[in-house]
Amino acid sequence: MPSPKNHFKAALKARLPQIGLWLNMGEALTAEIAGHAGFDWLVIDGEHGPNDLRSILAQLQALATSPSEVVVRPPIGETWVIKQMLDIGARTLLVPMVDSAEQARELVRAVHYPPRGVRGVGAAVARASAFNSIPDYAETAADEICLIVQAETMAAIRDLENIAAVDGVDGVFIGPADLSADMGYLGRMEAPEVQEVIEKAIGTIVKSGKAAGILTFSESLNRHYLDLGASFVAVGADVTEFSGALRSLAGRYGRGGGIGKQRSGY
Repeated sequence: MPSPKNHFKAALKARLPQIGLWLNMGEALTAEIAGHAGFDWLVIDGEHGPNDLRSILAQLQALATSPSEVVVRPPIGETWVIKQMLDIGARTLLVPMVDSAEQARELVRAVHYPPRGVRGVGAAVARASAFNSIPDYAETAADEICLIVQAETMAAIRDLENIAAVDGVDGVFIGPADLSADMGYLGRMEAPEVQEVIEKAIGTIVKSGKAAGILTFSESLNRHYLDLGASFVAVGADVTEFSGALRSLAGRYGRGGGIGKQRSGY
């Protein structure tokens, strides 16, 4: 029995637009709610969310019946971290801060078993193989593991053609917040200079035959990137949607939600 099919990886290969959401709350229940909201993919964020190995595991378990494909972003692209993420059942990894093709090649090695890579062999006792219920997991895992690397600096942009050409990289994700900061436009990703770099980067990735992705909270920008050929676009985050909805509700009753305001009792 082979590893279960990774529908997100198949969709990227077919260039089917995939709309995603970031999960930053670090909670299984809110992840489960998001999993039934209708998104194509969800990112459990281990870089900027309050997540550790066990909380990521809990969210993977909560999303096991979700029609959304789950992407895990580790805090860093270290081989030992990637090994743990894969063993607990992550099938798609989004690795932050990949600045060079050489770094991308090392990540490819990290997600593959020998002889192609260096992933430690221990799936028989891991959730990834359904605890050895998938007897040929080791032989088939690579077919369904999806590796996405993040280009978030001008160093990555300068080496983007080579990064996208790395065999085993399934997609390249532009990180607009860090990229704009690296360019000297901290908090101003909509600056024309930043947008010019992003648009060219999406074109470079698409031309390479790999899938291009990005995250913004701007619907107009997201639709623009889809028109440019980006095939996996994240359009929000659970934290911002939740906090925005609560502020809106409080505002309808004349409450501004500001710190230091006198609280009313009930």
